[in-house]
Amino acid sequence: MAKQHDVRRIALALEGVTETAGHFGFAVRNKGKDKGFVWAWRERIDPKKARVPSSTVIAVRVANELEKQMLLSVDPDKFFTEPHYNGYPAVLVRLPAVTLAELREVVVAAWRCQGPASDRSIRRPQRSKDGGILGASGPRLRGERDPVAKAKPAAKRKPKPRR
Repeated sequence: MAKQHDVRRIALALEGVTETAGHFGFAVRNKGKDKGFVWAWRERIDPKKARVPSSTVIAVRVANELEKQMLLSVDPDKFFTEPHYNGYPAVLVRLPAVTLAELREVVVAAWRCQGPASDRSIRRPQRSKDGGILGASGPRLRGERDPVAKAKPAAKRKPKPRR
């Protein structure tokens, strides 16, 4: 069972992430702008009043409509949407229904959608034994060592012949 403090811990561990001032949300800087990738869902409790931030549901960015539909079909108890998000690449996640490993996966995937292209490498993340994502193939977390960096030496470039 995940909680908002787990979302905060995972999001702030990713490179370049800042917490949005004033409400529960996280963004990464891309081309000079802060791009939100995880935020608290605002739920309409009273039709005549403003929406209220939920402490048990978050919204996360997804790459496209196909990924959105895939997540929605996986488990409707964990992932859902509402008419407000129709046509927008985001999925709502019920925190009490997801495990920490699942939460980390969706938060990191959302970060990759919004982060700079240099941080969104085309390599697919590898799973560690605890279900997390290894820094060598996915995004590197602050303070996390890259376990594969020493195992794979950098390829040496051959000098170009002079003409």
